[in-house]
Amino acid sequence: MVQNSLLSALEEQIRECFGRVAWSHKTHEKCSDILNTRLNRIKLWQIILSAITTTGIMVAVFGESKEIGVLSAVLSFFLTVLNTYVKQYDLGGLAQKHADAAVDLWNMRECYLSLLTDIRSGHVEDDKVREHRDALQEKLLEIYRGSPRTIAKAYKEATKALKKLEELTFSDEEIDAILPKALRKTSSNGL
Repeated sequence: MVQNSLLSALEEQIRECFGRVAWSHKTHEKCSDILNTRLNRIKLWQIILSAITTTGIMVAVFGESKEIGVLSAVLSFFLTVLNTYVKQYDLGGLAQKHADAAVDLWNMRECYLSLLTDIRSGHVEDDKVREHRDALQEKLLEIYRGSPRTIAKAYKEATKALKKLEELTFSDEEIDAILPKALRKTSSNGL
């Protein structure tokens, strides 16, 4: 009885770890997506402002239009501010760090899932479960230590993805649709 109680407590702790890792994985994915979108928008604005500024300067020089020259100077100032922001905050590098963290966390999520499966199947002893849990915790610490902080918007998007869109869950039919017929669980043949 004590043995089952101990295993149950270990399983509960590992389930909690699995949930936190799954949430962190999705949050880092969303953070990477948000930063890449932001970077792409900034780069688009850099191109637009550069084109307008260059055109305006050419019109001001060759067409002798003072108003166009003033507008070009103002737009050039905004372009300089935007370029300074991009130089100061490496959004591309930060997005890549979030993507790398998400990949590492995905692997940890799968390791926790495998450990839960081993516990439920009864093929692993308590001591081995604790050893495996402790090893996973050490790996997780290193991942978190090297990961950038996430942003609130990414957490909100991860919450929506996990709770409303159920991005990490699949029905038997959805899984069967991508498995060979011999490995399917349901009797439907549709793909």
